Amino acid sequence: MSDQQIIITVSGVDKVGIVSKVSTVLAEYGVNIEDIKQTLMQGHFVMFMLGNIEKSKYTFKEIKEALTNTGEELGMEIWVQRKDIFDKMHNV
Repeated sequence: MSDQQIIITVSGVDKVGIVSKVSTVLAEYGVNIEDIKQTLMQGHFVMFMLGNIEKSKYTFKEIKEALTNTGEELGMEIWVQRKDIFDKMHNV
């Protein structure tokens, strides 16, 4: 199952609408949000999301590109990784 899960990391200056915009893109691309954590540190917004792309009709590359473009529109950094790769990177 983790081969169908993705980790989305959002980081940047806090502003209204970040969660809404990112969630809307995920919904449009058929990505199910399985978990979400966010925090605000001295005006800096950080959010981690666990998504599942199993039922999406879009490829991982298309989803990643859409989220990257959304980050640019928001003036935020958005990184997207497959969960299995993310797990291996953090178990070294």
